[in-house]
Amino acid sequence: MPAKMGTRQSLLDAARRIVLAKGYAAVGINEVLAEAGVPKGSFYHYFDSKDAFGEAMMKSYFDDYFATMDGIVAHTEKSSAEHLMRYWQYFYDTQVADDCQGGCLVVKLGTEIADLSEAMRVATKDGTAAIVDRLERMIVDGIADGSVSVDDSPRATAEALYDLWLGASMIAKIHSNPGQLDRAMAVTRRVLHV
Repeated sequence: MPAKMGTRQSLLDAARRIVLAKGYAAVGINEVLAEAGVPKGSFYHYFDSKDAFGEAMMKSYFDDYFATMDGIVAHTEKSSAEHLMRYWQYFYDTQVADDCQGGCLVVKLGTEIADLSEAMRVATKDGTAAIVDRLERMIVDGIADGSVSVDDSPRATAEALYDLWLGASMIAKIHSNPGQLDRAMAVTRRVLHV
């Protein structure tokens, strides 16, 4: 069973790399198998369908993303404001990669999969809600430790900032320029009063 799980994860990792470059609909199963070095015809040993594969890819992406976020807050010697700004810097750095083409599957696939796959849409909705949950917790902790203050509720602030960064990432991608992300960082500092 461990070998099967390793092959399954290799397929998911290969798909993530390809999908970030091409989008989901443009990627064929055989291309993913070739990239992962897995024999043709074995895809359905690991996934029931391409839709189930896409859902698993999104869940795997979010699991990695949550691990990064959780790793940021694990540095208990830092203030919550430092955690928040380290997270936004991580978001920034991820999005300016490859001439602002970024590495966020939500930015890359959000509208595409909303029309293409209900399972992938739900996995993305759940994943983004969990990101906002973590941001809200960081804001609440920042208010508690005195390093952050906000003019709205922590939840509304977390949602607004995440939405801001998703939009800024899309515009940065369109313009191949990080200017919108720079503005998002400045707005974030003002909103959090850091």
